[in-house]
Amino acid sequence: MMAGIPDGWHSVTPRIIVDDVPKLVAFLKHVFGATGELHEDRPTVIQIGDSLVMISETGPRDRVTAFLYVYVPDVDTTYQRAMQAGAASIEPTLNTPYGDRRAMVKDPCGNTSQIATPMPRVEEE
Repeated sequence: MMAGIPDGWHSVTPRIIVDDVPKLVAFLKHVFGATGELHEDRPTVIQIGDSLVMISETGPRDRVTAFLYVYVPDVDTTYQRAMQAGAASIEPTLNTPYGDRRAMVKDPCGNTSQIATPMPRVEEE
């Protein structure tokens, strides 16, 4: 651990400021299996995979949306969950030239997520 960084945290942690924290937290839990407790008296910290995201309510701060690249085990299933949870599709699932199968959505609070699963590498002969 690097000095000054709490256990379980990384050097950089995304922080999202939204008008409706409970709505975003519910979306992230449903779509990405995020864990963490909603807090009204301080920033809510949720975990998606091995990464932490802080979410705060607007008020003293203006709304700040995020653009997250989220690796998941199955991009197709996660994309469908996002659509069922009220996301808007920006890009349906597709295979990228750099090896990820990816989709892009905008959540109901205005944040963009690219959802990706690495594709198995095909060895050249």
